[in-house]
Amino acid sequence: MNSNFNKNKKRKAMSYVFLVVVFVYIIQIVNIFQLPSNINLFKGDKKNIDILFPFTLDVLQTKDKILQIENNNDQLNLMARNSYKLNTEKEGKTNIKIKLLGLVPVKTMEVNIVNRIKLYPGGHSIGVKINTDGVLIVAISKIEGKDGKTYIPSKEAGIEVGDSILEINDIKIKDSYHVIELLNNIGNNEVKLKIRRDGKEFTTNIKPIKSKEDDSYRIGLWVRDKTAGIGTLTFYHPETKKFAALGHGISDIDTGKLMSISDGEILEATISSIEQGKKGHPGELRGMFFESQNLLGKIDKNTTFGIYGKMTKEFKNPFFEEPIPIALQHEIKEGKAYILSTIDGKEIKKFDVEIVKLESQLNIESKSMVIKVTDKELLSKTGGIVQGMSGSPIIQDGKIVGAITHVFVNEPTKGYGLYIEWMLEQAELINNEIGKEKMRKSPCFFFFML
Repeated sequence: MNSNFNKNKKRKAMSYVFLVVVFVYIIQIVNIFQLPSNINLFKGDKKNIDILFPFTLDVLQTKDKILQIENNNDQLNLMARNSYKLNTEKEGKTNIKIKLLGLVPVKTMEVNIVNRIKLYPGGHSIGVKINTDGVLIVAISKIEGKDGKTYIPSKEAGIEVGDSILEINDIKIKDSYHVIELLNNIGNNEVKLKIRRDGKEFTTNIKPIKSKEDDSYRIGLWVRDKTAGIGTLTFYHPETKKFAALGHGISDIDTGKLMSISDGEILEATISSIEQGKKGHPGELRGMFFESQNLLGKIDKNTTFGIYGKMTKEFKNPFFEEPIPIALQHEIKEGKAYILSTIDGKEIKKFDVEIVKLESQLNIESKSMVIKVTDKELLSKTGGIVQGMSGSPIIQDGKIVGAITHVFVNEPTKGYGLYIEWMLEQAELINNEIGKEKMRKSPCFFFFML
């Protein structure tokens, strides 16, 4: 009896060990297939990759041997872990392959080795002004017709809040006034609208109703064609004159949708006052800028990860005579850092922060790191991170590592940062498959009833 009992006990123990091993390897296989198809490394960089047996890593060498791999096998590791060190030698491209049992290729990754990118950090307070592509629908309303009946033609046409009207009867929309003009010229004839919703375009037909209120033809929509606010410049790339700012996209304050833009501008701004952040209530930098002067650059891109464009004016940063290098996420560490930001007038200042948490991100995502403000001056004046500081560059060990993007509503001393490599990818300065906070409410919103 005891012998059978001991055998059963051993079988169960072996089964548990087997299940643990299988589980570990399933995770390993999933991780392998989640690896990016393209990665960027800087010349002279070193990167470690750990892979469990029966998988191995091979490099497809070019004549120039731009990448060397050192295999440091861990013979004592029970899971037979192979540790590989990638040593980058020269600029160029090559492929590395992950193979099963050293024979069957299961994953190929292109490695792009480039010179380390250098940027001028920002920290400047900027006014941001954008014009939408077409007009954005922010509300749907009822219309009382001349006959005394109530109509909602936009709802019947399948239009939703957050859609954009791009064309009316094949005529491209310039702004809200243009829409009003076209509708009144068309009268009560059915019109064709070209609509964009979540990046996809379609057409629908709608018949305007003559309003009892003012005898104008309407389709029951409130629309917006521009917005403006205050933010912070993140970086400037001197070779291409490209810039990035905010670290998050400009979303419509009513719909929460990322705004599709036709064009925009960044301008010099002056911070005039501060609303201090408190638990449950984010603070805010209040500033001024004038549309007719102090133009810094033109915006051509509004993404979830910031706004991007080209400078039209000479760029200067009082702390840096020359551009400084950037750091990829594997080079960043938890610990001390500082940000550049403007909280009074036009004066850029350094403020101490601590990187308290780093996320390992294989694909481009926001919330890359958690930042805690430790600077006594900043804490006393703002309470921590406030709206308007979004885009403030984060610098560690002499390298730009990211940008401030969001504040923790219930803990304003903390906020999220975005890895700088994600912003470089969006600015098309780096090709990397490893890789919304709203603009603050301002008096520069324009609404039109149609």
